[in-house]
Amino acid sequence: MRAFEIRQPVVDAIPVVCSIPHTGTYVPDGIPERWTSDHIRSLPMTDWHLHHLYDFLPSLGVTSIHATWSRFLCDLNRPPEPRALYPGRFETGIVAERTFWGDVIWDSYPARQEIDQWKAQVHVPYHEALNALLDETAARFGHCVLLDLHSVASKASEVHPELEYEIYLGNRDGDSCADWLIDCTHELMEAAGLKVVRNNPYKGGYITDTYGRRDDVDALQIEMCQRVYMDENEPGAALDDERFGKARHMLEGILGSLATEASRKIR
Repeated sequence: MRAFEIRQPVVDAIPVVCSIPHTGTYVPDGIPERWTSDHIRSLPMTDWHLHHLYDFLPSLGVTSIHATWSRFLCDLNRPPEPRALYPGRFETGIVAERTFWGDVIWDSYPARQEIDQWKAQVHVPYHEALNALLDETAARFGHCVLLDLHSVASKASEVHPELEYEIYLGNRDGDSCADWLIDCTHELMEAAGLKVVRNNPYKGGYITDTYGRRDDVDALQIEMCQRVYMDENEPGAALDDERFGKARHMLEGILGSLATEASRKIR
């Protein structure tokens, strides 16, 4: 199974690339038997259906890349070698040992050799592809916006209490993008009726931190509560839920306006 899928624009391209690193659900044969419970085998922590929710991006001129593998095998939004993204706070590594709610994932944690294999199969090619997309876009337009798209269950976890807001914008406390990008996104989200907060508790992970350091990229993480677009108790039913269609339509309007502003800013 290839580590990612890329969706190219179907209209004139604009200087925006979207990454969806946690929507993947592929798990190699033999792995689920090594997990501790049926709950773990149901893949909690997945950003359910985001590649479907954002399937309108090509019609806006946006290039997107999304993961196909489950983050339980290789988390694309974590550093390839151990280092804290949020010092002093609970966080998961490139292969998580526990879920956000404290559940042990593995009967026996994978050996270094196996983790290195997954990194080579999944982490390396995804980031090579994402970096190439940013290179191509920045070379064409002179600059590029990167939106790293996520969703999260609302219930309390080791990371946060029950989530009050619907949208959590992260730009590493101002280090990964220009003010106009987070300001514009915040205003558009609020105008659509969503409650928005910045950099608390989600500041942006490895992708935002890494690519936001580039001089030719403004990177912003958008974390959305899953209740916005799905029944969090029935993740498999989301595509049949009326709220999914409403959320998709709302997000298409928001990101369409944001894309227009990005194209105006980057000329």
